[in-house]
Amino acid sequence: MRRIPSIDIARGLVMVIMALDHTRDLIHDDSLLHNPLDLTTTKPLLFFTRWITHLCAPSFVFLSGTSVWLSSRNNPDPKAVRNFLLSRGLWLIILEVTLVSFAVWFDIRCRIIMLQVIAVIGFGFIALAFLHRLSPKTLGVIGLVILFSHDLLFLTPAPQNTVLLFLRSLFLITNMFQVTPNFALLIAYPIIPWFGIMLLGYSAGRIFLQPDNIQKRLLLRIGIAALLLLLILRLPNLYGDRAPWSPQRTPVFTFLSFMNVSKQPPSLQFTLLMLGILLLFLAAITGKDSAIFRILNVYGKVPLFYYLLHWYAIRCILFIVLFAQGYHVSDMNFSPFQFGRPPGSGLPLGAVYAIWIAIVVSLYPACRWYGRYKAAHRENKWLRYL
Repeated sequence: MRRIPSIDIARGLVMVIMALDHTRDLIHDDSLLHNPLDLTTTKPLLFFTRWITHLCAPSFVFLSGTSVWLSSRNNPDPKAVRNFLLSRGLWLIILEVTLVSFAVWFDIRCRIIMLQVIAVIGFGFIALAFLHRLSPKTLGVIGLVILFSHDLLFLTPAPQNTVLLFLRSLFLITNMFQVTPNFALLIAYPIIPWFGIMLLGYSAGRIFLQPDNIQKRLLLRIGIAALLLLLILRLPNLYGDRAPWSPQRTPVFTFLSFMNVSKQPPSLQFTLLMLGILLLFLAAITGKDSAIFRILNVYGKVPLFYYLLHWYAIRCILFIVLFAQGYHVSDMNFSPFQFGRPPGSGLPLGAVYAIWIAIVVSLYPACRWYGRYKAAHRENKWLRYL
């Protein structure tokens, strides 16, 4: 597949932003105490430190759908496409519940497993393995139906039956299940709303094969339309988000309330806002070249490689911080949602930003090496899985 620079650049940007969120989660001294999006306790910088990372998951999922269409459009063997999507999807789910989950919690007792963006992309690939023969237009319509209708689910009561409640959560609504006294399953990314976003990315694949001027125009128009629809729905709190905005104590916090759309699961308003921003960014960078774009391109070519490395890099730095603060292994708390952090540990937000930049910079040589290695060894099919 011929790589599309704008896709790799956009993916690289959201990967860099993603590392900020995970660094804040594990290292910020306030991350275990307060929700950064809680307007009663947050500050504007902390709010936007968390909010800007909302771009990451929908961008990953949308561009994953786009990449599937681009990679499969010229493959004459539908069975080969199906088999690759099935194996790739299963591999991503396995990685989520093993290497990724361990990096997040670092709990050898495995008391919690979280299904998040890597797993939901894996489930999406498995679904596309059976649906990719449908036309992009048909899949795009299905994606739009999901996008515009799934918020209606919050108007219905949750089922009382445990099995039905689990299926509802797996497919539609974020939830956590205490399976045993010592094991919990957190469904952070329910499948269907995110699969709708993937289908939109799949149906948009043909845009990226157009000449630059047409591509820019289409991306710009769709991005602006998405943001205008957001305003139509959000200003009167009409439909599409279960967290309506309201006037706050200052104009700044009123603006924060307006921007505080719901990610888990992704509401219609959330998706319109985040994909609108993504599409405008893609329009802005199409056909452009600069040093920063070339740097982002390096990260964007090896997303899974970077994703795994950055989790373990943050984890290692957290241990260094804890030992430097005088804590010992016996002080560490690896129970769910504690990340190994003793009470009172961590660093202020300014230090979190410094560590985030250091991690991103330090991973650049490894990502550049691996990207070149993949390009030079296309005969090694296993490289497509990392």
